[in-house]
Amino acid sequence: MTSLHIALYQPDIAGNTGTILRLAACLDLAVDIIEPAGFDISDRNLKRAGMDYLGAVALTRHISWTHFDTWRRGANRRLVLASTKAAERYTDFEFRPDDILLFGRESAGVPDPVHESADARILIPMVEGQRSINVAMSAAMIAGEALRQVRWR
Repeated sequence: MTSLHIALYQPDIAGNTGTILRLAACLDLAVDIIEPAGFDISDRNLKRAGMDYLGAVALTRHISWTHFDTWRRGANRRLVLASTKAAERYTDFEFRPDDILLFGRESAGVPDPVHESADARILIPMVEGQRSINVAMSAAMIAGEALRQVRWR
C-alpha cells in the first residue's frame, strides 16, 4: 500500500532519522535518505531510535541530491518541501497519494537549488521568534495530515 514517501535531505542526527523510520514503519510510508548523511547509517543511535522497526521500512538510500531528483522526476512524483520559508500552511495544502514529503537537515535545512526544485513548499505555523520544530516532530505532523487527506478519509 506504500505510496507516500518521506525524504530526508542529508540528515544530521541519527536519532531523528531512526524516529522517522519507526514512524514510517508504523504508518506504511516509504523513506528516502539523500546522502551524505551526517552519521554512519549503521549508527547505534539510529538503531536504538528505530528499534526493531527498521526491517519493516521501505528504505531507499540515494547517493546524492542529483541521483534522488533524477529518480523522483522519472517516477513523476511531486516533491513537497517542509520549509520555514514557505507561505502555505501544511493544513491548507492538498496532498496527493504519490507525494514525496521532503525534510531538510537539522542544522541547515536545504540549499537554495533544492528549495527551488520543490514543486510545493509548506509551512508549520509557529509562534514568532522560534526557529524550527524538531524534524521528526515535523515529519509526524505533516505525514499525519497527508495521510488524513489521502488514506484515512
